[in-house]
Amino acid sequence: MPLAVFIIGRGGLWLFGLVAALLCIAVLEFCRMMERKRFRPSLFSALATLGVLLLDAQFPRWGLLGPGLTAVLLASLTWQLAHREGSPVVNWALSVAGPLYVGWCGAYIIRLRNLPEGQWWLLTVLPAIWLADSGAYFVGRTWGRHRLAPVLSPGKTWEGYVGGIAVGTLATAGLVALWQRWSGPLGPTLYDGLGVGLLVSTLAPVGDLVVSMIKREVGVKDTGTLFPGHGGALDRIDSALWAVVIGYYFAVWIRGL
Repeated sequence: MPLAVFIIGRGGLWLFGLVAALLCIAVLEFCRMMERKRFRPSLFSALATLGVLLLDAQFPRWGLLGPGLTAVLLASLTWQLAHREGSPVVNWALSVAGPLYVGWCGAYIIRLRNLPEGQWWLLTVLPAIWLADSGAYFVGRTWGRHRLAPVLSPGKTWEGYVGGIAVGTLATAGLVALWQRWSGPLGPTLYDGLGVGLLVSTLAPVGDLVVSMIKREVGVKDTGTLFPGHGGALDRIDSALWAVVIGYYFAVWIRGL
């Protein structure tokens, strides 16, 4: 955590490198999971898609998104035509869809950090989902009775979900009250903390269920082993992918940054 806070504070290529490394591992985990179902997504196409999305977020003036994605799509189709291994259409779709989801949403970490006072917005949005998760866990363990998604994630309950919303909203507002000692006028306010906390706590858990759906499809408990006892990179960023998108558009649309 101290290392993450340090890198978020530095921003720039420091943050770009950390995000790129984490998302590359997440995309690799996705491809490996699909191979368990005897599909063969192209890892090169997947990483190329991810690279275009991240570079566009870090260097928007390059105008890389349009030509870069076009080149990746055409090259990935050509690759499948040349190899035609297994189910080439499905392989092509997985080569693009997985990294598109991870990369498009994950790139908002960089976009959010690059906003005015972006370090404080990022240090509000990411803890919001962690605080909500913690609240949901403890409330669910204590009072949980009604299953939220018994097929995808049997451990989650409606009581825990509501508890996570309450804890995430209030704790995020408290965190912003602390950040206001150092942030400038464009940083998050107490009301922003309440709004971000409420939206992230309510919507970001869907990201967890999305990855649970993928894992259920291929029959695995964790996406990888990067964090022993806690799963892989994709397990760790599942809700954060949604949280940073929510936080970015809150800052841009609500605060007008």
